[in-house]
Parts: sequence; structure tokens; C-alpha cells
Amino acid sequence: MNHLITLIRDEEGTTAIEYALIAGLVAIATIVALTALGTALSAAYTNIGTEVTNAATP
Repeated sequence: MNHLITLIRDEEGTTAIEYALIAGLVAIATIVALTALGTALSAAYTNIGTEVTNAATP
């Protein structure tokens, strides 16, 4: 019984889980931001390519 009470009061695992959750949220936010940035850059390069093609065509 004492072992169970000691295990319940132990907070070392709790801190590790909190850090893992924070790292996971940061990773998700980074992926979302980079995906949005990639989409915006792709559109910008497509527009640049179209303008260059139109300018080169007589």
C-alpha cells in the first residue's frame, strides 16, 4: 500500500509528460506555419513565372 501512495505522489513523470505535450504543440504549430508559408511561396513563384513568360512572349 505504501508503494502505491509513493507512486501517486511522485511528480517526475508528470513533468516529462508536460514537456512532451509542449514539444508536440510546438511541432504542430511549426508544421502548420510552414505549410501556409509554402503555399504562399508557391503562389508567388507561380505568379512570377507567369509574368516572366508573358513578358518574354512577343
